[in-house]
Amino acid sequence: MAAQTATTEDSLPQLLGDFLPIDVWQIHMNHVFYGLRGGQLRDLYQTFAAADYRLGFALAADYMDRVQQREKTNPSASSTPLTIMEWGCGNGNLAACFLDRVRALDSAGTVYSRIEYVLIDSSDVVLDSAKANADLAKHQGRIKFEQAQVPELQGFADGSVDRIICNEFWNESSTKLLLRKSGDIMEEHVRPNLKETRLQDFPDWTAFIEAFEHNDVPTLKGLPSFLEDIVWERTYNKIEAKDVPFRRLITDFLKFIDEEVLVPYNVGAASSLKEATRLLAPDAIGLSAFDAGTADLSVLNDPDKPCYNLLGGQFSFMVNFALLEEVAKHLGSREVHIEPQKEFVGRNLGTNVMSLMDVLASHPRLPEGDPWEVDQFILKTIGAINSAYQSPYHRTIEFPVPPNIPNDQREELERLQGSLKSTGVPDTIAYLTEEEVLGVAGKLEELGYDREILRTVLQAPAQPVDYFHFLFVPVGEKSSRE
Repeated sequence: MAAQTATTEDSLPQLLGDFLPIDVWQIHMNHVFYGLRGGQLRDLYQTFAAADYRLGFALAADYMDRVQQREKTNPSASSTPLTIMEWGCGNGNLAACFLDRVRALDSAGTVYSRIEYVLIDSSDVVLDSAKANADLAKHQGRIKFEQAQVPELQGFADGSVDRIICNEFWNESSTKLLLRKSGDIMEEHVRPNLKETRLQDFPDWTAFIEAFEHNDVPTLKGLPSFLEDIVWERTYNKIEAKDVPFRRLITDFLKFIDEEVLVPYNVGAASSLKEATRLLAPDAIGLSAFDAGTADLSVLNDPDKPCYNLLGGQFSFMVNFALLEEVAKHLGSREVHIEPQKEFVGRNLGTNVMSLMDVLASHPRLPEGDPWEVDQFILKTIGAINSAYQSPYHRTIEFPVPPNIPNDQREELERLQGSLKSTGVPDTIAYLTEEEVLGVAGKLEELGYDREILRTVLQAPAQPVDYFHFLFVPVGEKSSRE
């Protein structure tokens, strides 16, 4: 979603702040967003690890395989403590599923007992959510919580970490939008304004501005919700290359992009790779990042690509995997690998996978009537899949019935929702296996799905902009460059 741009200053709503680089406002808005809504993340958007278990299980299978291969080559490594970090831990579900699966796969009991899993997040609200996770509580002896900013992790020693995981973390990390113009590097600056229709809700404007400017969450919580009603004005200013981390590399990369075409530079992600280079042990398994973005230069060179979205008032940027691959190589890498996320999950689970959203998107003719008809259709699809899907966890999908619909339709939606089992599909982006989908193809065909289309989607390659897995294993000898 592009920032909304006002044509003249007179036509602007009330200013909330000054023009600043977009990454500066992004950091500020993250603080405000998580302070106000950190406990409501699943109400705003899902991640592949918010409720589903399969990414965690795939990571566990991959980790066990890599650890066992390493110990065959170097038997002395079998007694080494194993520190695993998760950056941006969310509600703790990924950690819980990962640890559950490692313990189940560790038949010899030689790996799980050596793990210390460190859940790191900058938000105390998010960490509190993870601490309250009952499934994670089963691993009390193996987990540790740390409120910290990434990459500022000086409390952890060089070469002390075996594995780093971050899921949908880079898209929220500090990101600049850069372009070339007449030989100069420019960056996007934005400033926030509040829609005019909301001004009457804040009679003490000075107090509101002060609370917003200083990230005074207790005061902001007592005021009307406003995040979705911010209008972002934008402009472009020259940036000195020396002010950009990995400046020579960025300057060279932008030569492959046409003039005046914006590209995201995920500064926080690049800095996190540098920190991973410091933290990871010489024989470490490495860093795995899962996020939405592209490694395709033709996409990055498209002036109409969506560089970011605004989700609940929070910036979420496309990850420039092509540039991050160059950063990783510059830092010194033993391995850099980018692959579609569903390929990583499917390979480690021994099957093809697709999400519930993929299933829904494959339907030739989704309902186009009232919203309740769409909800009814989704619930019927979930019910069909649940006849084959059996989760090891009890997590009924959250599917609130919308207000202001006729009573008969409301009763039908409530009946369908009540019929869903607690071990069924937990959310709309949960991973489904080929066996589960094709095993209920007959029931899905009764709803208008096509078996061959479903089979094609299961085999389909990733889109140019999609969810990818980025694996980075630095060289054993730490680099001193930049």
